[in-house]
Amino acid sequence: MTAGTPLSDERIVDALGADLRAAGYTTDGVAGLLGEDANEALGRGVWWPAMHSTRTAETDRTALATIVRLFLLGSDESVSAVTQAFPTAGPDVLTAHGVLESVDGHLRAALDIRPHADDVGEYLVVSDQDAVMRSGPVDREHVLGIGGASVSLARAVIRSPVRRALDIGTGCGIQALHLDAHSDEIVATDTNPRALSLAAATARLNGMHWDLRAGSLFEPVAGERFDLIVSNPPFVVGAGAQDYIYRDSGMVGDSLCADLIRALPDHLEPGGTAQILANWIVPTESDWRDRVRGWLAGTDLDAWVVQRELADPISYISLWLSDAGESADAAADRGAQWLDWFADQGVAGIGMGLMTLRRKESGDRGRDPDQVIEEIVGAGEEVTGPEAQAFLARRHYLRSRSDSDLLGVRLATSPVFLEEQSLPGEDGWQHLAATVRRPGGPGAVLGVDEVSRALLAGCRGQVPLGALIELLAGFHGVDPDALAQAAMPVVREAIGRGILFEAS
Repeated sequence: MTAGTPLSDERIVDALGADLRAAGYTTDGVAGLLGEDANEALGRGVWWPAMHSTRTAETDRTALATIVRLFLLGSDESVSAVTQAFPTAGPDVLTAHGVLESVDGHLRAALDIRPHADDVGEYLVVSDQDAVMRSGPVDREHVLGIGGASVSLARAVIRSPVRRALDIGTGCGIQALHLDAHSDEIVATDTNPRALSLAAATARLNGMHWDLRAGSLFEPVAGERFDLIVSNPPFVVGAGAQDYIYRDSGMVGDSLCADLIRALPDHLEPGGTAQILANWIVPTESDWRDRVRGWLAGTDLDAWVVQRELADPISYISLWLSDAGESADAAADRGAQWLDWFADQGVAGIGMGLMTLRRKESGDRGRDPDQVIEEIVGAGEEVTGPEAQAFLARRHYLRSRSDSDLLGVRLATSPVFLEEQSLPGEDGWQHLAATVRRPGGPGAVLGVDEVSRALLAGCRGQVPLGALIELLAGFHGVDPDALAQAAMPVVREAIGRGILFEAS
């Protein structure tokens, strides 16, 4: 890794971008060069089929093959091959500006530059190479590239158009990159000057303009407000050391995330939204939800907090030790100290998840905040932007309608599956329970009995809910008012989970 701030000259960034584009260095271009099988293998971390594909590439793809080997496969390349691949920028300039480095007469990538795509477009992302690509531990100022956490946050962000957006702890600029399509103005901050330099290169390579500022949390934007705030901060829970800037905040425990959440109301416009990846301590003697509620106390923010993973201390520490590429002895020493600190603090585990928060509108200040804190760990139940937006809209819908209002509404049931659980017994299958599940909806599952199952089946958007309940009451020989009172909590939960909706 090259120390300092590489690619600080915009002319060099432009020349580099011109060469990468000319070679066809995009996700589709790489996939076409490697072939389906080798490309999928590379996505799983198996590199040798991709290397073989680049070595046998057709002549008109020689430049692209060289670029792929440099930046995606970590290969050493001849000066002549690099000269051919970068006719505009040239290998000498790229080496001088920290993109490449010379090793035994060959050239090697000193940065990670890779294509990235979403539903909107194709991008190039500049970061440092991870420990898999280079021997030895990463530097303290290491700038993390595209990873599982950054991609999950990008997928979870609500993409409604906004005037001002803030990306706290931007790193190489992944979140700002995705914000660009629906934000008039983007402010991105980081404490690491190297990160800001690489984020600037990412922005320029993609023809974007971000207001990049140095500083911690909200210090660079004191007194300013935003319509959308996103953050994948250095949330790793530990004793407060700052061994690696990309993961360690220098603050004890989970206090960085707590401080970030508590400061949000001062920086969100009325109706503004924040979406934060966070880690929180799960104490030995209490519920993790209580800890997160403590962060939210006094903020007056509506919130949907989803814990996606719960890691025991050894698994959590191992995850982050493997990320840094330290030697076995160094990792063992650091891990032992970390584990001792967890034991001293009574840490049973670390929760990891997404916090979606919204500041109330100006005319909505009098009510109590609406806060849902839950665990959703099922595969295929990840929070996405559309689901987060729909969840907040459904919560608003429920707050604005009384039970009497809902009884007068025609409701319809979303496409759902009815799942039944039974056990074999002496008289055949013995029914235990039944649930209704909306595929793809985070936590969109509802336990049902015979009556509520019939109610959901009857919600076809044709008659008001109250009339449907009267029909069911008559069929089962019960009082309609009593049935309505018993049914409304189920109806509200079904609406909140997107299982029922108001028919148009």
